[in-house]
Amino acid sequence: MVFGSSLSAADNKRLLNLCKQAVKFFNASDWQLLDLMTGNTKLISGHGRLLRSLSFGDDDYEGNVHRALFNVVEHNPANLQIVEDFASERYGGSAENISTALSKSRQISFTPSVFEVPEESVDAALVAVMTPFQPQFEPVFLTIRDAALQCDLVAVRAKDIWQHSVVIQDVFSLIFRSQIVVCDFTGKNPNVFYEAGIAHTLGKHVVPITQAEADIPFDLRHHRFLPYLNNEEGRAEFRPQLASRFRSLV
Repeated sequence: MVFGSSLSAADNKRLLNLCKQAVKFFNASDWQLLDLMTGNTKLISGHGRLLRSLSFGDDDYEGNVHRALFNVVEHNPANLQIVEDFASERYGGSAENISTALSKSRQISFTPSVFEVPEESVDAALVAVMTPFQPQFEPVFLTIRDAALQCDLVAVRAKDIWQHSVVIQDVFSLIFRSQIVVCDFTGKNPNVFYEAGIAHTLGKHVVPITQAEADIPFDLRHHRFLPYLNNEEGRAEFRPQLASRFRSLV
């Protein structure tokens, strides 16, 4: 179903997320309560197919949900907030339930207040590389890239993409879409610390690397890390070690 032009793009997205949640969770009682809360009996329970398709598990139920909710919001845009609040109270929020990790373990859902959630899904072949933006780390990145290629993976840095005016949004998007995140803690760079925190929160496989063990934050000392020397011989030794780690994760 195509939503109407009377709604903004942001409200259309909110409504689409609500439709997904309604299809997954709402029951007949929920729809009847929404009748009372929005004052739109004819638009919800009066819908010719909505409750019937829900009751019989018909294939057209999803489409009926879309039409019913759109009609309610189109009739009165304030109803969008009413339905969102209702869904939040009963089912833990109107945010879209997005998996940010290739894991079947217990998951949580949250709504970022600083970042926009990318439209793209997680790419199992993508490796995000977080290093300080300094020239001496260029050969380090090339080494990581070569190690990734040996495992049929693609290593990308945020500095190599420019999709948003705010740099941290590109960083977040890259981490979000990646399966593995390599974080170089050399020099105790605060940006890399921040990026590692994002990656851990999103459930990514974080691979810490460093030129000095003392640069690994205390809170991360219990994680295995890969030390390396930033010279030709050291990088040559580091490459197969990193490739081996990639293979163990994928």
